[in-house]
Amino acid sequence: REQIDEIRRASRYPKFKHNLQPHRVGLMLNILQETTVIENLFHKHETKDPNDNWLLSLAEETNANYIVTGDKRAGILERKNIGKTQIVSAVVFCKKIS
Repeated sequence: REQIDEIRRASRYPKFKHNLQPHRVGLMLNILQETTVIENLFHKHETKDPNDNWLLSLAEETNANYIVTGDKRAGILERKNIGKTQIVSAVVFCKKIS
């Protein structure tokens, strides 16, 4: 649920205004709400932004391959990895998957 709330909040940032269409974000959020929801996720990792602590714990809990972020403020990108999860920028991620 925290991730869905974060996507909803971040999708409204002015810097995304020209790239993200509200109706498409809404559709994506509706689909995500029908997926697996992890309740009571134990936050065992800390970032400079406490609102982002859940992301590292979620990645570790679900054995995610990647965290893709551009958020340098929270210090997540600086970590490079959390467990087996690689933390990369969108540019690096696109290069890896293409």
